[in-house]
Amino acid sequence: QQIGNARPDVVAQMGLAMVPEGRQLFPSLSVEENLMIGGRVNRKGPWNLRRVYDLFPILEERRAQASTSLSGGQQQMVAIGRALMSNPDLIMFDEISLGLAPVIIRDIYKALPGIVGGGMSAVIVEQDITKALAVSSRVYCLQEGRVSLEGRSDTVSRDEIARAYFGV
Repeated sequence: QQIGNARPDVVAQMGLAMVPEGRQLFPSLSVEENLMIGGRVNRKGPWNLRRVYDLFPILEERRAQASTSLSGGQQQMVAIGRALMSNPDLIMFDEISLGLAPVIIRDIYKALPGIVGGGMSAVIVEQDITKALAVSSRVYCLQEGRVSLEGRSDTVSRDEIARAYFGV
């Protein structure tokens, strides 16, 4: 179904959520208020404020803080939590590790199995090939909007990815 012209609330109600590159939090809202925005979709499912705080305990400690006063990694956790609060069927992560410290990237990737473990699907757009391959079941390389490589993550080599990505 085409969704290109659909309103964001309609897309969210259909079960799609996105963790955007650059996080795009609401700067005038607290951590908790940003999370609650995701829950306004009112889709049934396992994700609620308590479960997000269990996943990312630092957010509960900082729930009253302005979301933009957090570190980049903590802001990424808020963006992920906000998406989860909509109880999506599919969550899309755009450059999940961009600009984050290695320890934060590790923590976020460590949380991914718990995020998708309940049957939710995920699409991860990622610059760190090693991290993406470690958590994915399939890989797709796109070049100028076309699929240049696809396959199971455990069978595609880094050389194949480099050739597909750089066109060499």
